[in-house]
Amino acid sequence: MKPAVTGQNQLAGIVLALFAMFLLSLMDLQAKYLSQSLPVMQISWARYFFHFAFMAVIFWPKRGRSLLRTSRPALQWFRSLILVLCTVAFFTAIQYMPLADAVAISFISPLLVTALSVPLLGEVVGRRRWTAVAIGFVGAIIIVRPGLGVMHWAVWILLLMALGFALYQITTRMLSTTDDPITTLFFSGLVGAGAMTLVVPFFWRNPVSLEQWLMLAALGLMGAIGHYALIQSFKFAPVAVLAPLSYTALLWNTWFGYLVFDDLPDRWTVGGAAILIATGIYIIYREGVRGKPTVQTVKHAK
Repeated sequence: MKPAVTGQNQLAGIVLALFAMFLLSLMDLQAKYLSQSLPVMQISWARYFFHFAFMAVIFWPKRGRSLLRTSRPALQWFRSLILVLCTVAFFTAIQYMPLADAVAISFISPLLVTALSVPLLGEVVGRRRWTAVAIGFVGAIIIVRPGLGVMHWAVWILLLMALGFALYQITTRMLSTTDDPITTLFFSGLVGAGAMTLVVPFFWRNPVSLEQWLMLAALGLMGAIGHYALIQSFKFAPVAVLAPLSYTALLWNTWFGYLVFDDLPDRWTVGGAAILIATGIYIIYREGVRGKPTVQTVKHAK
């Protein structure tokens, strides 16, 4: 049963969402750090294997096979596989790019969700939201600056990831009307762990220290706890309140990138990201005004 919406409950939801963004950003930092010495496929495997292990230990004793009960199994598998591909793409990109730049480009996803909701969900997008989408893409162009000799090849991976993440968000919306969110979260770990376990033997490199093993395990734990905190936050506060908090990920990743790698985004990235964030928040606001169920645009594609 969802708690009544009160000021105290909304505050609890906000705290949980901010905590989730912190954990997921810290997970990004660890993935980038580990990519200096380990293959991306091995890092991605750890992210899902330990995610699945955590979910199994916490929820299987109480729920058992009900965790696998879904009305749309094919959609659950498709969504989970898309998420795995997004994870591999993002971890590959941050191996070569600053964290803040990669996260800023990933903010294209909410715009793509709005555009794709027309053919895939049959939704009607008004002129104001289409205008916001167009302005948002201008912000994206400012960040990547094609043709100016500064566009790294990893940007193309991030753009494809943004498209994949948009499909992931849309399928999440579709499943939210039929399946328990914990089941959906469990499927993410199960399918991700299974898929990456099949692939990782071809890329495996033995960690050289206990520290690396602990960091690999922490990836999965942070991912699972971050996603679970995010799910819980939406029980206490509406999407329109929580979704804009996803953009705090840019602040965390900028700070972490500077502390660990001495990276700071340039003024073009900051300007483009500001446009993307503004248009994303406006789209969330318009969907709230129209009474539409807003996609949870919080950053959880990894």
